[in-house]
Amino acid sequence: MPDAAPSPRSADFPHHVVERLRFGDTDQQGHINNAVFATLFESGRVAFLYDVDKGLPPAGSQFVIAQLTIRFLGEMRFPGEVIVASGVSRIGNSSVTLSQALFVGDACTATADSVIVLTDLESRRSTPLTASVRAHFEVLAIEA
Repeated sequence: MPDAAPSPRSADFPHHVVERLRFGDTDQQGHINNAVFATLFESGRVAFLYDVDKGLPPAGSQFVIAQLTIRFLGEMRFPGEVIVASGVSRIGNSSVTLSQALFVGDACTATADSVIVLTDLESRRSTPLTASVRAHFEVLAIEA
């Protein structure tokens, strides 16, 4: 069996959001519930994708998540903070793949990949990334 890939480091990602872990996020085992991991990734994803100052998303369009894959690597416990780190690992015609990781201190507790599709608000269908959106995501690209 091949060696496992090394855990990512927070510094590997260009975008970071800090979230506070809440008592209500815990489960019967006393650690942060796995469903909360998805919510934490969502918080980072929304902060990453929706930047009105940079024209994201372009007028008349929105970003829609088409796929989310989470890999759980360790537990998190209340109280504390978690860093949600994000970067673009693939740019397609009308979609991007966002790679993310959760960190408590230096420890990576989970990674996620999500396919995000730019859609037209009126037709509700995918639409090609504009040149400015593509350029924005290229600056935030990471090695997959």
